Amino acid sequence: MKSNKFVEELKAKSPEDLNKELDAAKRELFNLRFQNATNQLDNTARIKEVRKNIARIQTVITEKARA
Repeated sequence: MKSNKFVEELKAKSPEDLNKELDAAKRELFNLRFQNATNQLDNTARIKEVRKNIARIQTVITEKARA
């Protein structure tokens, strides 16, 4: 599955890289919401996908912090 591969790639990254990826995903989500509000967004499903990716990144960060 696509998400399983994404999670495995996240687990291989360092905490600094994960934080950078989290910041990038949050910026992307902000831009998508802005485009949606101005009716410029074509693929609205991308918002849901980015939100789930943010949750996955945060989960991996938490797992690494506990270990």
